[in-house]
Amino acid sequence: MRDQLLRKMLEFPGTQPVDVVIDTDTFNEVDDQFALAYLLRNARRLRLQAIYAAPFFNEKAASPREGMEKSYQEILKVLELAGEPEYRRLVYKGADRFLPGASEPVVSDASQDLVRRAMAHSPERPLYVIGIAAATNLASALLQRPEIRDRMVVVWLGGSAYHRMEQEEFNLIEDLLAAQVLFGSGVPLVQLPCWGVVEHFTISRSELERHLLPANPLCRYLASNVIQEVQSYSRDLCWTKTIWDVTAVAWLLNEGGRFMEDRLVPAPIPLRAGYEFPETSHPMRYVSHIQRDALVSSLFQTLMEGGGP
Repeated sequence: MRDQLLRKMLEFPGTQPVDVVIDTDTFNEVDDQFALAYLLRNARRLRLQAIYAAPFFNEKAASPREGMEKSYQEILKVLELAGEPEYRRLVYKGADRFLPGASEPVVSDASQDLVRRAMAHSPERPLYVIGIAAATNLASALLQRPEIRDRMVVVWLGGSAYHRMEQEEFNLIEDLLAAQVLFGSGVPLVQLPCWGVVEHFTISRSELERHLLPANPLCRYLASNVIQEVQSYSRDLCWTKTIWDVTAVAWLLNEGGRFMEDRLVPAPIPLRAGYEFPETSHPMRYVSHIQRDALVSSLFQTLMEGGGP
């Protein structure tokens, strides 16, 4: 019975509007901003209920707390550029640290809000949770109220493709415990693996300069962000940049498989090196291929048509 429920909830939601929240480490990279903007510009289909700032820790942030705080401010900046300041009241600060243990949530405004919103939904009308960061906030909510697993569907970008067993992927390695909680919780889960699948969703400098830079203030910010980031380390005359996080939003717009291919698989256990595949496991959905040109075209057209005040 449980597997039947999961299979039903993991079906593509169709073209009717659905309730969505997004969990994002927005300051960490230059692609979260694209994902948030794409989500905002698809408001007729994706009813944005809340935005959660996720922790991250690297050369851009001295601690997970600082990464979360910087992401919170970057979310507000994107909302302003998009001419959507009314969403400011729906932005919540997330965890200030990664999971200290496999059964220990990091309680935050974001995880508490996710619990509350998920409990207001049902298996028939689930809340769709787009995760494009370490899974800390999502795992913390599941640890606080495990029953929310039957009221939401998580679309999470992270980890590697099964044919690439290395796991040096940022969203997974940042909080491996949280990823293990997420995969093991039984929540309906859609995984978009980064290395080996989503890494092929790239855009070029010439495309950014031709289409986005002249369009509007939001598009100009998104494009210049990417160009400045890549120019800081690339010495190549020609380059492309992976815009990872857009694909997680696009799964909810994937009617007819126009943006990606996926399939049902038994949920594995993510490890620091590869995956463990138990003999018995609940089903999840696994994205195996991105239709790059179709999704880039949709992304650019959507942003250019409604990209700013």
